[in-house]
Amino acid sequence: MKRTRADHEANHRGISRRAAIVGGVQLVFIGALAARMRHLQINQADQFRLLAEENRIKFKLIPPARGEVFDRNGVQLAQNIPTYQIKIVREDAGDVEAVIYKLGQVMELKAETVERALTEIRRSKPFHPVTIAEDVAWDDLSRVSVNAPALPGVTPEIGLTRVYPRGSDFAHILGYVGPVSDYDLDKLDDPDELLRIPRFQIGKVGVEAKVELPLRGKAGTRQVEVNAAGREMRELGRREGRPGSDLQLTIDSKLQGYVQARLGEESASAVVIDCATGDLVAIASAPTYDPNLFVRGISVADYKMLTDNTFRPLASKTVQGAYPPGSTFKMITAMAALEEGIMEPEDTVRCPGHLEVADRKFHCWKRSGHGSVDLLNSLKQSCDVYYYDLALKVGIEKISAMANMFGLGIRHDVPMSAVTRGLTPTKAWKKQTHDKDWVIGDTVNASIGQGYMLSSPMQLAVMTARFATGRSVNPRLVKSIDGVEQPNGAGAPMPLDPENLRKMRRAMFAVVNDRRGTAYGSRIIAEGMRMAGKTGTSQVRNISSAERARGVIRNADLPWNRRDHALFVDFAPADNPKYAVAVVVEHGGGGSTAAAPIARDITLQALYGGEPPLEAYPSKDRGRIASQQRRLRKVQPIAAIDGKDQA
Repeated sequence: MKRTRADHEANHRGISRRAAIVGGVQLVFIGALAARMRHLQINQADQFRLLAEENRIKFKLIPPARGEVFDRNGVQLAQNIPTYQIKIVREDAGDVEAVIYKLGQVMELKAETVERALTEIRRSKPFHPVTIAEDVAWDDLSRVSVNAPALPGVTPEIGLTRVYPRGSDFAHILGYVGPVSDYDLDKLDDPDELLRIPRFQIGKVGVEAKVELPLRGKAGTRQVEVNAAGREMRELGRREGRPGSDLQLTIDSKLQGYVQARLGEESASAVVIDCATGDLVAIASAPTYDPNLFVRGISVADYKMLTDNTFRPLASKTVQGAYPPGSTFKMITAMAALEEGIMEPEDTVRCPGHLEVADRKFHCWKRSGHGSVDLLNSLKQSCDVYYYDLALKVGIEKISAMANMFGLGIRHDVPMSAVTRGLTPTKAWKKQTHDKDWVIGDTVNASIGQGYMLSSPMQLAVMTARFATGRSVNPRLVKSIDGVEQPNGAGAPMPLDPENLRKMRRAMFAVVNDRRGTAYGSRIIAEGMRMAGKTGTSQVRNISSAERARGVIRNADLPWNRRDHALFVDFAPADNPKYAVAVVVEHGGGGSTAAAPIARDITLQALYGGEPPLEAYPSKDRGRIASQQRRLRKVQPIAAIDGKDQA
């Protein structure tokens, strides 16, 4: 068919459109190629020039600021403060030892500090800066700056260091930070690169160690130009990291300071727990130490002084210490018997001063005996024979199960170091651990918290809070992380007969408030503040038959480390429990004389939120208490930060 002129024109227009499109695409492609070439040749010329000169781009980590720690009321417990540091770069210094010698003439340098710096210099790359002095005074810094021409490779810098403004009050809770060691790295499968930065600090013990990751934060990065030798030439870019999370603890720093001062130099510990929430509002071990000594490396002399101390100031006795709970355990034995329906509170047992079991005499603390006693009177007077008799009827399995229900023999989840599980023994445990059969005498000993039975002061405080409330109160130490509230430890009601719990609380009230109660001398008389509690004395030595025959040696006549431990637990107010308290005085003698007065003072301090009125004490004690309060006001520390007092 012959094509018309119109057909030719249409075909020409189509070809022209396609040619235009193809041409446009080609122009775009050529333009993009030209733009890319311009970008590579002009915009990135410096970078390619660096590569051509065997230089390269390197990313370096920026250490984040460590999270800070506060008490329940916002008082600062651990903070970062600016500090001046003196650093040295080996390749710039040349003769390092000569430069350090000159530096030592400008400012004071301890021999151990110099030795540590030299060791670190030898291990580091020649272009890495190594800290030779920290926390440098302004005068020393000025002298170093003035003498800079004579000190090649030495530069002053500003950094952050950890400070604990409350000093020894929180040593056993917070712990401390220190430089990363080879031991720390060996414990980790895939250590954070941050940990390889010279002198980078991490938590070593306590909250600092147990909450390390949130406190540490995330590193930032610096993009730097380095030459072929690895020397840093200039910074090309920076991405800031994320600072560590701030922690708020449940501790009341004011109460903590009082408790620490009240314990003084005793080898003792005390725990105060909020019955409603499980919050640990005070948890103190004595004697204590200053954690600031450890931050930059403690001296050999200071460390030896701590380790040689018989009272073990480095140990956190509240959670690490495992003691026979003594007579404070009698509530557990009685509760097991009540729940099993083995006895009624009115049932009596005759106490002649001992109970003979399997041809062996198990003695009561009162040699002449207590006569016929029921539940209330047995607890009030702490009669041992009553509980021996109950234990033979209940058995060790039921007693240990009840102890577990009240928080004994359980490792509680608090972020402190070496938290003990304690021990609530069973027949299977003894067979597995000692390859021996359980004997009836083991049950008798366990009934009064002796033998294999072991508990920490914190566990005893938890036990007391559970008796006070009837709920499975759990201890909580961290209140919030970066403002996010953590679950509290109020706990659910325990599967126990409420009437049995009321009977136990009445008996504990009589221990303190009845004239024949073992803790009557440490009672509170203020209305609405009265407490319920239980004394305990746990033996740390065996008393032979021969010694009993001629008379048991008094604790005061024994070497300190052979004396009985003194214990006391309480909750108050008795009719509406707010706080539960546990006190253990190592080798303190009797619980009623050594531990109960301390616990009473701590309980009142917690209830009043400060120094209680003298009217809360029995009149005969007020003169002594007034003198004690004046003394404690002087020894309770007030932290000074940047020249300002922080209450």
